[in-house]
Amino acid sequence: MPKPGVRLRLVDIAERAGVSLATASRALAGRDGVSEEVAARIRQISEEMGYVANPYARTLAGGASSTVGLVVHQVDDPYFSEIAGGVIRVADEQGLLVQICHSGRDPEHELRQIRHLINQRVRIIIVAGSGFADTRHEAAARDELSAYVRGGGRVAVIGRHSLGVDAVLPENEAGGKALGRHLLELGHRRIAVAAGTADLNTVVDRMAGVAAALAEAGLSPTGLPVIHTDFTRDGGVAATERILRDHPATTAIIALNDAMAMGVLSTLRAHGVPVPERMSVVGFDDVSVAADLAPSLTTIRLPMTDMGKMALALALRPPAARPRRRFTGHTLVVRDSTGPAPTSA
Repeated sequence: MPKPGVRLRLVDIAERAGVSLATASRALAGRDGVSEEVAARIRQISEEMGYVANPYARTLAGGASSTVGLVVHQVDDPYFSEIAGGVIRVADEQGLLVQICHSGRDPEHELRQIRHLINQRVRIIIVAGSGFADTRHEAAARDELSAYVRGGGRVAVIGRHSLGVDAVLPENEAGGKALGRHLLELGHRRIAVAAGTADLNTVVDRMAGVAAALAEAGLSPTGLPVIHTDFTRDGGVAATERILRDHPATTAIIALNDAMAMGVLSTLRAHGVPVPERMSVVGFDDVSVAADLAPSLTTIRLPMTDMGKMALALALRPPAARPRRRFTGHTLVVRDSTGPAPTSA
């Protein structure tokens, strides 16, 4: 049995199964020459031991695959669809295909998707979406990607701190600070936050920015109501219901992404709460529909399509001695969903 922390090799599977290396290789590749009973046992042992083949390295001499694997948290979130659009544009220019996988913000499922892409012999893997505050959640993915890179694969990530590869990093903290300043300048002091789950780095960074804006104004963030729900439209609905129930004096809601902000606006409309006369709302990302909401959404604009382009451009460059970092800009876009704090508040 290999030592903990050492990447499993095909020979480890062969030894455990009591077969030759050639037999194990044929069984896992689905080739003839191995009985179905033996092949099934080898596949079962492979799964139990967590072995993932690295067929990519074996194909380098004959030319790499023309596929880019893109792993996103949520395929129906406009944030990720715009990132995917940027990846696809560059891929088209390079004659590459893009295969998109969905992780659901589940680190175990994300790991399975990464392993699947490696087994599919993709040329490049791009992982988009927040990492996790507890880096132990990403340790296995980091190991898989490191081995993939050593075998000749290329990797870039978007919004990840801890995977040890080329990265495009949104200005989440600076954007959060800009949102906080904007609401404070409008006179809001009873602010609540509709946040995603607390273990996401994106949530941690954006909240740090909001807290910095409060501190800059001489206010303590300690009493700031922060409602952690899913980082989705439905999460925004759930957070707003709790804010209206538990913090009825609130005059402004910061949604930490635009998907949540859509849920916030919908819920306020359902409760007859006028925006921005009674409640101001801000989001984060500036997805393409943000300007078309009713009212149009004040938000932080990130260059999401460009982020996708930047990530694939990094992955297409020759490897560097150290991971490269590309930081995005951010812009506060003021629209109709924010206004002065109500005088009666």
